[in-house]
Amino acid sequence: MYYLNKTTKLSFSDAEAQIREQLKAVGFGILTEIDLQATLKTKIDKDIQGYKILGACNPNFAYQAVQEEEKIGIMLPCNVTIIENKNGTVDISIMDPEVALKVVENENIIPFAKEVKQLLESALSKVG
Repeated sequence: MYYLNKTTKLSFSDAEAQIREQLKAVGFGILTEIDLQATLKTKIDKDIQGYKILGACNPNFAYQAVQEEEKIGIMLPCNVTIIENKNGTVDISIMDPEVALKVVENENIIPFAKEVKQLLESALSKVG
């Protein structure tokens, strides 16, 4: 599996607020935000359920990654999705950094990819 996931009965806005708060608590900031629901409605007049993509970044880990692999920025930041399901639940999913960074094929990246994963799992576990 290429992502970590938690399904919650929180509202979409509460789920988003909580994952933002928990990511911040483990040292991640949100660099980018895409409201896919609004974008698709505006650009192609298509309706989908609530769907946001957050680009989460921990500056210390980003710095370490760039020191080890100059082009690693193509893999950053860690994407987090908040998706409203038709049954009223909300899925919060986070890219699994260990899986994603395997494609880089640089053994020096693996140790901190594991550490980043642990922090992201910790944040995700505290939502709800």
